[in-house]
Amino acid sequence: MPSLHHTVLQVVPRLDAGGAERTTLEIAGALVRAGGRALVASAGGRLASDIERAGGEVVDLPVASKNPFVIWRNGLALAALIKERGVDLIHARSRAPAWSALMAARRTGIPFVTTYHGAYRAAGPLKRRYNSSILRADLVIANSRFTADRIIADGFEDPQRLRVIPRGADLRVFNPARISPARVEALVSKWGLKASQDSFRILLPARLTPWKGHDIAIDAVAIVKSAAPSGKASGLTLVFCGGAQGREGYRKALRARIAARGVRDMVHLVGECADMPAAYAWADAVTSPSTRPEAFGRVAVEAGAMARPVIAANHGGACETVADGMSGALVAPGDAEALAASFLRFMAASERERELMGARARARVESLYSADAMCDATLQVYGELLSGRRNEAVC
Repeated sequence: MPSLHHTVLQVVPRLDAGGAERTTLEIAGALVRAGGRALVASAGGRLASDIERAGGEVVDLPVASKNPFVIWRNGLALAALIKERGVDLIHARSRAPAWSALMAARRTGIPFVTTYHGAYRAAGPLKRRYNSSILRADLVIANSRFTADRIIADGFEDPQRLRVIPRGADLRVFNPARISPARVEALVSKWGLKASQDSFRILLPARLTPWKGHDIAIDAVAIVKSAAPSGKASGLTLVFCGGAQGREGYRKALRARIAARGVRDMVHLVGECADMPAAYAWADAVTSPSTRPEAFGRVAVEAGAMARPVIAANHGGACETVADGMSGALVAPGDAEALAASFLRFMAASERERELMGARARARVESLYSADAMCDATLQVYGELLSGRRNEAVC
């Protein structure tokens, strides 16, 4: 890891469960280990205490707001914080905070970095203008090759300011050798499930939002059930692991769909999970059937680190993180029949075949998608700007 004796301020809307938030935590820890200071401006969330335990400091600001007046006021507050705490570089991880960070960087003259965490849609000139805050930085980080290609296709005219740094999994945390059976049993008990040796277990870890493909997965399970003799339950258990985050109507709609498709004994909503490594360890396979392209999709990488094969929709970042037929399977987006067929193939495979696929998935993450590699590359970008030099774009 490169040394970096500077103060870096990251700006992220909230510190809840998401890719941008988890990366903020990982970079804060890396900065401290490299000899620097890590400040995070955010509206708060459950990862705030983790950042403080990692040696960082959280500054409470309403940077999740999209209100133009609040964005302007946040820019003034960030500029004051930069001067007060001797911040050397500011890094924004979302569009609204990026406007405030841009204002603060211009007022104070410090380098400005952004990360493009999402495949933002740019319908119309106003939305393009709003999205452009991310692209006005000294250097822009894309979290996948897919994201970088989207940025360029949307008219980004200076690829020399673009870096591709895939986000990664912490191979110490997501390590199957460190997860005891008792830890998995405790989680399953908390979920209210009974462990069954005969059940093939599939995990869908995602917040409850329509584009994550929960309805497609429910339909796929119903198709699997219909393929079993006499329509009996096939020994398949699917767990939706993720919170509704205020979308109670969608949660109710999913429960109604589960009942209507006759799979209440097979599909379970268990809410947020604080022990994702144990959740992956419980599963025989993991699925990510998103109907919109994921900019990166950390599920595939975390599951792979846990030596679990992934069945994902064949678009977006999954095309990079899942090696079809080697570390998992890619299926047509939105196609419940194709997803069901993949479920059935994995169920029919021998335990040894699944173990080999899981081992290849773990090796692939170790080679390409570790959190350490992501942190090192990000700190190198910081060092590049702080030293006043520019390397050629890696994209």
